[in-house]
Amino acid sequence: MFIPGFWLDGDSWAPITATLAGAGHDVHPLTLPGKRRGDRDLAGIGLRTHVDAVLTVIDRLEGPVVLVGHSGGGTIAWAVADARPDRIARVVLVDALPMPSGTSINTELPTEGDAVPLPDWERFEPEDLIDLDDALRARFRAMAVPEPKGVAHEPTTLSDERRFTVPVTVIACQFPAALVQQAVENGRDWAAELARIEQLSFIELPTGHWPQLTKPVELAASIRTAVQH
Repeated sequence: MFIPGFWLDGDSWAPITATLAGAGHDVHPLTLPGKRRGDRDLAGIGLRTHVDAVLTVIDRLEGPVVLVGHSGGGTIAWAVADARPDRIARVVLVDALPMPSGTSINTELPTEGDAVPLPDWERFEPEDLIDLDDALRARFRAMAVPEPKGVAHEPTTLSDERRFTVPVTVIACQFPAALVQQAVENGRDWAAELARIEQLSFIELPTGHWPQLTKPVELAASIRTAVQH
């Protein structure tokens, strides 16, 4: 099951899901509430709305589910693992980390009413934009949909310690795996969830923050590797 990050819908996973479906995997790319092109009323859509939308799909499926979450979608994936630890075979975090309970994805992005539009490129760190050339930036902006403000601002809520038994693979793109592992060893607050995961692995995929655009072939291969662990 594929959970997109900010400003992206389920179709943003198309190059990756096509490859994985061709390899025999049952793929479910999700477009979450408020993320459909043309959606205008984003009031009342919060992080929990997106978590519940994923849970609704999981509860209709049979067997264990692998969750793939990109960026802010990783926070959703981890909250889903907290809510259904017995149903999740693995969480794959694409340039994302499991955020501790009580933290928000990003409250600093510019808002317009109840929406968080895709900002100007100058708002991002240079590391975010590695390999995202002018053509890809234009493609991204054409496909981008505003993110509901509530998803960015509402704190995540985690309560089931069994989430730490769910295997997690981090696909490290703009940040090296060694940096994250060092943060775990040093007891950094933002790495507190990682530190308690019983089966944690890393896959390096050096590129910017949107590997589904900049390195889709390599990302599909990395996800296949993660699933086969």
